[in-house]
Amino acid sequence: MKLSRVSAVLGLSALAVLVLSSCSDSKPEAGTSPSTPASSTPPPSSAPIPTASTPTLTALPTPSKPWPTPKVTGEPENDAPLADRITFAIAKQAQIAAGKAATTTVKCPGIDKVETAGKHELTCTVTYAGKPYTGTLTVDAKQYSASYKFTSESVAIVKPKVVDAVLRTVADAAKVTCTMDDVAVVKHSGAPIACDVTTTANAVQPYKAQVSGNGQVLVAKA
Repeated sequence: MKLSRVSAVLGLSALAVLVLSSCSDSKPEAGTSPSTPASSTPPPSSAPIPTASTPTLTALPTPSKPWPTPKVTGEPENDAPLADRITFAIAKQAQIAAGKAATTTVKCPGIDKVETAGKHELTCTVTYAGKPYTGTLTVDAKQYSASYKFTSESVAIVKPKVVDAVLRTVADAAKVTCTMDDVAVVKHSGAPIACDVTTTANAVQPYKAQVSGNGQVLVAKA
């Protein structure tokens, strides 16, 4: 009878083990997590960035004829007073040098006495288109004739004449900008007029314009 009780106890123990085993839940292992799909990032674009093209400008025409000589009116008669003939000659030369006919006055204090035989030296003020400059008048008067000479360190000139000279020098100029007024008085032995030339390739190049005493314009690279 004792043997039967032991068998019954063992049978109950086995049943309990089976019940416990069937009720256990499976848990995820430590350190593991649910897998997630990897996100994909598109590669950076390597397309070249377009650049703006340099515009090509149109060249200004090169002057084909010499700068025109201004027509100066108001010349006095041959028998007019010597003072009138001299002042007109100075005014005429000033307008020719400037490159354009314009209102010009010449004031030389004491010029009314130049008909007296002998040498005379006077200081004169020439005003061309409202721009004044001074010079020296020397007169050598004789009984029946007289000679004179007018000299000045300055000369008047108009802007278009300077631009014209630049265009004759620079063949591919598309634009010319000179640092001067429409009418300027410059010293022919002083600093030249500064000009910037924009070429047909859209490049800016500096030039200088030197004006001589008779109004000739010499252009060179600065």
